[in-house]
Amino acid sequence: MTGMRLLYGSARSMFFILMGLLFFPGLLAAQSPAPSEARIALVIGNAAYLNVPLKNPANDARDIAAALQKIGFTVTLLVDADLGAMNRAIRDFGNAIKRQDAVALFYFSGHGVQYQGANYLIPARADIQSADELAYAAVNAEQVYAKMESSGARTNIIILDACRNNPFPGSERAMDRGLAVVSGVQPPRSLIVYSTAPG
Repeated sequence: MTGMRLLYGSARSMFFILMGLLFFPGLLAAQSPAPSEARIALVIGNAAYLNVPLKNPANDARDIAAALQKIGFTVTLLVDADLGAMNRAIRDFGNAIKRQDAVALFYFSGHGVQYQGANYLIPARADIQSADELAYAAVNAEQVYAKMESSGARTNIIILDACRNNPFPGSERAMDRGLAVVSGVQPPRSLIVYSTAPG
């Protein structure tokens, strides 16, 4: 598969979308990985936020991780990860998928915001008071795209199940609602799934 496809659906449909991806023509032809295929996933679910805590991301991440393990993925699961833990996990994930036979999957559930055209994934317990702090206090999704682009993995799947509520009181004017359409860095042979349409 070349280029990129964008799929939209409800946040609660992410599990079913993922199951559909596993049978998507040209991505994963069968439930059992081929002998020469390595399925590697990083799953992050953040719910413990200071201003606007969430109920579902931790459970969603555990469910996704369990489902992926059943179909042959080696899964790294992070729940309520802070900035340092997220950055380390993304680096390790990028190193692990540096192989031509890899099927790489990244899943994030939690708060995500768009600021100046960039998508930011918010760490748990992040003390962010305004949008201009995102660059050094949150994870720019481009970090993930860049790791997957440079890995040489055969297939990349990115699922952003991000809550659209603004977690930063008083900063509504600085941030756009929802996530931005991915531009710039675009992993080859990729499928990017949003829980809701960008914007």
